[in-house]
Amino acid sequence: MYLFISGAEIFFIFFIILLVFGADKIPSFARTLAKGIVQVKQATNEIKSEIQKTTKDNPVSEIKDQIESEIDEAKSDFEDLTDSVKRKN
Repeated sequence: MYLFISGAEIFFIFFIILLVFGADKIPSFARTLAKGIVQVKQATNEIKSEIQKTTKDNPVSEIKDQIESEIDEAKSDFEDLTDSVKRKN
């Protein structure tokens, strides 16, 4: 079941398409539809790669990484300090 359409409904839709376009036009129609789907997938992948490349090369991500490393270092220093305080008591 795809998008709340049962198998019988899909069969009925294919039957209507067969009646409207004819048996000789369906393969070319399917090829055209498949080419369109492939082009949309390729365009989507190109957009994804461009977004990833721009965010990877972005200096903001470098600053973010530096801030995260400083935060981690401060956390470890604070944990060392609290451990030494706990041991003295």
